[in-house]
This record gives sequence, C-alpha cells and structure tokens, in this order.
Amino acid sequence: MSQDTPPPTPASLIRNAMTIDVEDYFQVSAFADHIARDSWPTLSCRVERNVDLILGVLDGAQAKATFFTLGWIAERYPAMVKRIVDSGHELASHGYGHLRASDQTPAEFMHDISSSKRILEDIGGQRVLGYRAPSFSIGTQNLWALDSLLQAGYRYSSSIYPVKHDHYGMPDAPRFAFYPNGEDGLLEIPITTVRIMQRNLPAGGGGFFRLFPYQLSRWLLRRVNLQDGQSGIFYLHPWEVDPEQPRQQNIGMKTRFRHYVNLARTENRLKALTRDFQWDRMDRIFLKNHELYR
Repeated sequence: MSQDTPPPTPASLIRNAMTIDVEDYFQVSAFADHIARDSWPTLSCRVERNVDLILGVLDGAQAKATFFTLGWIAERYPAMVKRIVDSGHELASHGYGHLRASDQTPAEFMHDISSSKRILEDIGGQRVLGYRAPSFSIGTQNLWALDSLLQAGYRYSSSIYPVKHDHYGMPDAPRFAFYPNGEDGLLEIPITTVRIMQRNLPAGGGGFFRLFPYQLSRWLLRRVNLQDGQSGIFYLHPWEVDPEQPRQQNIGMKTRFRHYVNLARTENRLKALTRDFQWDRMDRIFLKNHELYR
C-alpha cells in the first residue's frame, strides 16, 4: 500500500471537507438486527426534513459539502436530491441499501456500487465521482473493493477509517489522502484523525462529535489544519440533527447511548463548526483537475 500523501497546505488557505452520509435513522448498521430491511418502506421517514435543515445551515454559512447518498433514499426522494445539487453541493454514493462492503461478495459489491451510481446520476444530472462505504466497511480484508470502485467509474473513496473500533477501522492505514495502488488508481480519503501518544484519535465527526465537548472537536480539527497542514474530513448523518426521531426499543445500552447521545445539541454544534472553519466539497479539495470529470 502506497504511503504517498499530498504536500501540506498553508494553514491560512486550508479548506476542510464537509460530508453528509444521507441515510435515515432506521438504516444504521447498529439497528440491522432490530429493524427488518423489508420493513423500511413502512416506517416513518425523516430524512428529507433533516437534509433540508442541514442545507439551511450550510447555506447560511455559504459552505459547500459532499452528500454521500443511498440509492434507496434517492429513488424515494428525487426532489431532495435535486435540491442538494441545485444548491451547489457534490452528490456522491453511499451504496444502494446501506449494505456493508465487507458483507458482500465482489459481484454483489459491483452491482451495488454500479446501480447506486446510475440512480444518483440519473436523478442529480451530474457525474458521481465519490463513494463512502456504509460503516467504513473497507479495510484489510477487502481492499479489492477499491479496484471495483475504480472499475465502476469512481475516482475517489472515503471508506477507510484509520482508527481501532469495535465495528470498523484500519488503524495502520495512512491518516491522509493516499493512492493505495498508485496515482493512476483510486484516491482514498480517510476520515480525519489526530495522532496522540502513538494512537489515532477520531477527529472527523459522527458519534464522537456528539459525545465530545464541542471545544475538543474544534481543537482536534484545528490541530490537523495547523500542525499537520492538512484538510480535515468531517461527516454527519441527517438523523443526528433530529432529537424527535422515533426511539427504538429492545436495543442494548451501548447501542442506545451511541445513537441517541446529545442529538439535541448537534444542530447548534454544526452551526458553530461552519463558523469556525472553511468548508468545501470533497471533489474540489482533493481531485486534481476535478472539473475535467464533470
């Protein structure tokens, strides 16, 4: 695996990548054993309301983002997808139905990433260049998936999280954007971490953004900008700004805590984040000559 990393950028010029994983509350991997997949169409969907809230926050800060969107969601909410594109954001793929890449065969994975790309491009009217695996489910055991993404027409992935976690993670992966198979291959853009005491600490959002005090999250991202001279990658799910979402019963205490902790604080923390840092789309920050791909 190549360790090549783009050269540092002066801190005053750094733009960070804001990314949104567009899925609904009942589609998270932690609920997979509790909510049957075939029940999804019958459940109360809240993704459109939550995405519109996020679009409003971004618009108020004049910030742009990349929306990694499920094909399942795009088929049901095409007008929402068009609003994302019309607002100047990048549309990218999160797969079709939130199946972990590590749970699919190469043939199943190719079908998933190809169909979701086609659906998003047909609805959004722009080329889809990026992919993020549900639950960051590309790692040491299935790096073949990166070759499949390149073959399917993607130009970058943001699917490897260089941390140690009970559900995902590849702690020995490079911390910043790299080409696993050389510069003619796919660009992998890991979620942001901070290296402290020989360990990578998560600094890119998700549940950690809700768990940590905002001041700590801000300090971690600033450290990456100022000390490493690199752009940070932040991610958020629409359901994380929705404290009124239906509460799931019969789930474990750890799952309950991880999913519901500080939901009521996320919107204001997101607003603070857009004030404290510069934000842009993944393609504009990381892809060389990105306009050539459009």
